[in-house]
Amino acid sequence: MKPEWRDFLQQHGAEWNAEHDHVAHFGNPAQELSLALTGEIMADLGHRGLIAVMGEEAEGFLQNLLSNDVRQVNAEHGQLTSLNTPKGRMLALMRLFKREGVYYLSLPRALVEPTLKRLRMYVLRSKVTLESAGEAFARFGLAGPRAEALLGEAWGEAPATDGAVRTRDGVTAIRVPGPSARFELYGELEPMQTLWQRLDVHATATGPACWDLLDTLAGLPEIAPETVEAFVPQMVNLERIGGVSFKKGCYPGQEIVARMHYLGKPNRRMALLRAKDAETAQPGQAIHGEDAEQAAGQVVRAAPHPDGGIVLLAMLRLNALIGDQGESALHLGAADGPRLSRLPLPYALEDEAST
Repeated sequence: MKPEWRDFLQQHGAEWNAEHDHVAHFGNPAQELSLALTGEIMADLGHRGLIAVMGEEAEGFLQNLLSNDVRQVNAEHGQLTSLNTPKGRMLALMRLFKREGVYYLSLPRALVEPTLKRLRMYVLRSKVTLESAGEAFARFGLAGPRAEALLGEAWGEAPATDGAVRTRDGVTAIRVPGPSARFELYGELEPMQTLWQRLDVHATATGPACWDLLDTLAGLPEIAPETVEAFVPQMVNLERIGGVSFKKGCYPGQEIVARMHYLGKPNRRMALLRAKDAETAQPGQAIHGEDAEQAAGQVVRAAPHPDGGIVLLAMLRLNALIGDQGESALHLGAADGPRLSRLPLPYALEDEAST
């Protein structure tokens, strides 16, 4: 994070999480969570990192490594994509966009260095440069029923569809899925400060927990350090949210991912769950059915809910998801742990539709 951006946020009321070195909240985390579902919010995205990929062979380099078709990324369109092991296991899940000829990968800050190290293994003689770009831009998210209109008034016409990108006046806006309109904003310090101040009249500044809540409700998975190599893309519904191309050429893990798509179907899927009696859940934490000896799945990501408890995305065995156990049999952490109820995802799973 740019030190000047940090100072700016603190001048506008940000309370700091010293352990993780990012915004914790803006004074009233409970109210911020409530407004995340009912009003307009601005959430600093300093808890996420950026990797810059540049050079005359950058497109081909990424095309040979990532799960999505990088050729579709341009100044007006971004995408979700994953970096996988040769066995198809996800090392990182990233949002890829292009600005002024440079590709940027947005991912959890804790995974920036491991992902850079992995990508650099493949550079060899490629004319490409990789670097951490966490201080390249100020960045925050804007969300809410009136977010599109507010952005239009404060900055200019907003991207109209999920994945669409627009850059003007030093700011890049990316529209992302959510319960209501959502935008990730990246830009130079001064125009981002100006944009924040214009939006601050109508939107409430919040900590990252609010953005995590909206990501979770949108059914967007995340790979954390605890879940590196835990999932094949289909296990977290990545192909259902536009994160996998089955028409592009080879990349690490492509054979496994394609075989699952064309020759079979996943025996695990990701579901949206609610735990009213739990305060938190960690990535990788077990989900249990009534059978205490065998886990039914594991937590992908979780976020606090304004009505108490948490919402979470969990990868579950298909028989636990739609089988005889039923949703009432699922528990967090242990067979007698907090009970989990199922919420509808905002997109369909073909496996369920055919059952």
